Amino acid sequence: MIARKVAASLALGVAVALSGSAAAAERQATIYKHPQCGCCTGHGDYLKSHGYDIKVVETEAIGQVKQMAGIPDALHSCHTTMIEGYVVEGHVPAAVIDKLLSERPKVKGVALPGMPQGSPGMSGAKEGPFTVYTIEATPQVFAVD
Repeated sequence: MIARKVAASLALGVAVALSGSAAAAERQATIYKHPQCGCCTGHGDYLKSHGYDIKVVETEAIGQVKQMAGIPDALHSCHTTMIEGYVVEGHVPAAVIDKLLSERPKVKGVALPGMPQGSPGMSGAKEGPFTVYTIEATPQVFAVD
């Protein structure tokens, strides 16, 4: 039952993102997160402060969301965001998301694996540049921020 609800919600998020409507122009994003994860909420607040309209979907089936979105295990983080037909995995900086949306590469999306300290929504100090990878059969470096 949970899997069906997640699948329907994920499909709806992709359909809205691909619709080309005025809503997509407003940079709407849907974040899928575990109900008890606070850093995911922090990343959503960060994206809001950078002009994104955020919808949060809490689910205990976050692993199924990642599997349905085609995110390789090596690129997993704590939350998954759908925006304009792309998957954004983890605490990806807004500048990198903006680059993804402006360049529109033929990839599923981008990922910042793990939960690096100092990344948007995470506590702690940034210890070095963040390497963001493409989500595709052979991930490539998309950006270093």
